[in-house]
Amino acid sequence: MYAVDAKPVKNQSVDVPGSKSFTHRTFIAAALADGVSTVINALDSEDTRLTLGALDQIGAVIDRNHPVAIKGFGGRPRPCAEPLYLGNSGTSIRLLTGVVALGKGRYRLTGTDRMGQRPIADLLASLSQIGVPARSENSNGCPPLTIEGGRINGRRLTIRCSESSQYLSALLLMAPCTEKGLDITVDGDPVSKPYIDMTIDIMDRFGIAVSRSGYHRFTVEGGQRYRPGTHTVEPDCSQAGYFWGAAAITGSSVKVKSLNQETRQGDIRLVRVLEEMGCTVSWEPDGITVTGNRLRGVTVDMADMPDMVPTLAVVAAFAEGKTVIDNVAHLRGKESDRLSALAAELGKMGIEAQCGETGLVITGGTPKGAEIETYRDHRIAMSFAIAGLKTPGTVIRDPGCVAKSFPDFWQVLATLYA
Repeated sequence: MYAVDAKPVKNQSVDVPGSKSFTHRTFIAAALADGVSTVINALDSEDTRLTLGALDQIGAVIDRNHPVAIKGFGGRPRPCAEPLYLGNSGTSIRLLTGVVALGKGRYRLTGTDRMGQRPIADLLASLSQIGVPARSENSNGCPPLTIEGGRINGRRLTIRCSESSQYLSALLLMAPCTEKGLDITVDGDPVSKPYIDMTIDIMDRFGIAVSRSGYHRFTVEGGQRYRPGTHTVEPDCSQAGYFWGAAAITGSSVKVKSLNQETRQGDIRLVRVLEEMGCTVSWEPDGITVTGNRLRGVTVDMADMPDMVPTLAVVAAFAEGKTVIDNVAHLRGKESDRLSALAAELGKMGIEAQCGETGLVITGGTPKGAEIETYRDHRIAMSFAIAGLKTPGTVIRDPGCVAKSFPDFWQVLATLYA
C-alpha cells in the first residue's frame, strides 16, 4: 500500500526517464544492426529489461551499463531452444514476434497470465501471408506463441491495426532484413498513429528507407542494413503526463524538463487537451510547463494517445461538467481492461464514470479518498496517485507495479511537495 500525501504542491521542475516506446524500438533496431550501437538515456524498467533479455537470448551482445551498448546480430537472430519470457510487456512480444521470424527454427514467446489475454491474432495472420508459420498455442489469438523462423517467402501482405499499431511496427522493423522486403497494406484506419511515425523515425536514424502513402501503405525494400551508431532516447511524454496532470488538479505549475513540441510522441497532445480544459501551457527552451486553473470538461478522441486516457480520466474527475473520452476500445486489451478499471476506481472516489464500448463519460465533482485497486497496471497506479495530491485518504494498492515503466515514480512524485 502507498498512501499519497495530500499536501500543497509547489511550483516545480521534474525530470522523467527516457521514452519506453523509443527505448524498445531503439534496442531492437540496434540488435538488428551489424556492429555496436550505444543507447543514451535508455529507460531502465521491467519491460525494457525483458526486451534486452530476449535480444540477448537470440544473439545480441549487451552491456547493460549506462549508456547501454548493443552489438547486433546483423538481421539474423540465432536459434533459441529456450522460451523468450516477456512478462506482461505487450510491446516486447509484438515487436519481437516479427524479429524472430527472421531467424532459423522454432521460437516460443511466453509471458504472464494477463499476457495470455492480450491480442496478437492480426499480426500472426499477416505473418502467415508471407509464409511464416505463426500460431497462438491456445488457439485464442493471444500468447504464448510459436513462430517458425526462416520461412519468409512472400512480399505483399495486409495487416489490421484496429487493436494495436504495434503489429505494423513489428512488420516494418523486420522488413529491411528480409530478402524481398515487404509491401504492406493496412486494412482500415490504424490506432495510435504517432507510434507508427516513431518506428519509421527510428528506422531512418539507423539508415533504413521506408516509402509510405499516409497510414495505408508502406513499402520497405529488402536487403537493407541497419547501421550501428549512437542514439539518445528523449524523455517519455507518457510519464510527463502524470506531472502535467498533477499541475492541472492542484492549480500549481509543473515543468517537465528536456521536452519540446518537436517530439514524435503522440502523448504530447495531452498538454493541448489540458489547455482546452482551462490550464495554461508554456513551451519553454528547457521544457514544457503546465499551470492548473479552474477545470472544465471536454470531449476528445484519444485513439492516438491511449496511454494518456488514465491520466485524463483522473483529471476529469476534478473538472466541472462531463468529459467524454472516445475511440479507445483497444484499451480493454492493455495491462488491464483500463476502461472498466477506470470506471470502477473513479466510482470508489464518488465520481460518476460510465464505461461504454469505445470510451468513458466522466462527470466531474469532488473526489473522496479511497483505496485504489491497480490491477497490476502501472498506469492505473500512477494516474490515481496524482488524485491523492488533492484528495486526502487516497491509498494505492500494489505500488510496486510502477516498476514496469517508471521505477522511480514515487520518489519523483514526492519532489512535488517536498
